[in-house]
Amino acid sequence: MGWWAYRRTREVACTIDLESTPQEFHAHLVLDGIEVNEGDAVLVHGAPSRIPLGEKRTMQARATVQQASLPRRILTRVLGTSGITELYEVGFEG
Repeated sequence: MGWWAYRRTREVACTIDLESTPQEFHAHLVLDGIEVNEGDAVLVHGAPSRIPLGEKRTMQARATVQQASLPRRILTRVLGTSGITELYEVGFEG
């Protein structure tokens, strides 16, 4: 891996908001004290992989954030604005 691909890793607290009701179906994550930018990767630890239908939960957890280097951020922004997009895998690991 070259110097341009370097990622700084930080572990932070986060708040997870999950809802699986007839009115709403969502999963929101708020990281404490850090902003996510282009090229960054976030892995949430300790979040449930599913909640029963009809439930709403808000919980605290930890997340590992890999912050992209400046060259990687620029490359991600250029590729993103030129129509080349990446599929994002979104999920919670138990």
